[in-house]
Amino acid sequence: MNLIQPGSFLTLHYRLAGPDGADVVNTFNDKPATLSLGMGQLAPAIEARLIGLAEGARAAFELPAGTAFGERNPELLQRVKLSLLHELGDPDEAYAVGDVVQFPTPDGEGRYAGVVREVGADWLLFDFNHPLAGQPVRFEVQVLGVL
Repeated sequence: MNLIQPGSFLTLHYRLAGPDGADVVNTFNDKPATLSLGMGQLAPAIEARLIGLAEGARAAFELPAGTAFGERNPELLQRVKLSLLHELGDPDEAYAVGDVVQFPTPDGEGRYAGVVREVGADWLLFDFNHPLAGQPVRFEVQVLGVL
């Protein structure tokens, strides 16, 4: 019987739900996910709970507030000038509270997202925290394969 170990390659179904019980991700009704532990595809706290599970296992974990995606960090709330957003993207773009905006990483190799929390006359307040930061989550998993 194959047990999940650090670095294992997995095929699994999983469901991640926020504090309201609503699905954030759910693969149970679709194709299973494949991933390698330790590659950042799942939060480290979630990966840690998978270690030792056997192929074929089904489990559910309740992770307390802040455990899965860290605590909310007030420093990740940042104002960005509208002129900079227009320079980086579409100069005619209109933004509203709740919009998710993609930004390039400093090296230009990747992207990260921020959620618009406030709209000012010439600025937007973005929240760059993970949407589930500081919140409890539920993680359910069915391990289909372990390599």
